[in-house]
Amino acid sequence: NTIFEAMSWSASSFNEQPWRIVLGIKGEGTAYDKLMESLVPFNQMWCKSAPILLMIVGKKRFSHNNEPNDAWQYDCGAAAAYISLQALEHQVYVHQMIGIIPEKATELFKIPDDYGVMTILAMGKLGDPDILSPEMAEREKAPRARKPISDLVFGEEWGNTHPIIS
Repeated sequence: NTIFEAMSWSASSFNEQPWRIVLGIKGEGTAYDKLMESLVPFNQMWCKSAPILLMIVGKKRFSHNNEPNDAWQYDCGAAAAYISLQALEHQVYVHQMIGIIPEKATELFKIPDDYGVMTILAMGKLGDPDILSPEMAEREKAPRARKPISDLVFGEEWGNTHPIIS
């Protein structure tokens, strides 16, 4: 509950909170299997041992005036970040996947037209990468690399690192 409580406090345009969650727990009901079916084959293989899958779906129009909400995807992404950070507080790891088949998820869950499928997250404890295929295990064991902050934070001109960044 604390993970979803954190999500509920994520900022959103006009406080719309456009995100909706479809939660699937392995071995309980059909939601997990339908979420798995909504993943591309690579992600199905990658997360087959994850005990929890959840899908973030966003409302594309504002409730207060039915106008298009140009921020719904941004807001859903923020909610996913809050979910991920709060989960980590409980030693639950989250892997967000864009390798999904939105049309399949829409069909399987009967999602209304005014909502859009954003992502599916796998949640659970860290697994043993050696249970993966050799190619997938190699990717999991590879060192993580990030772009330098100096390439991301600009000042007076586009592309010129802000002087506060060392």
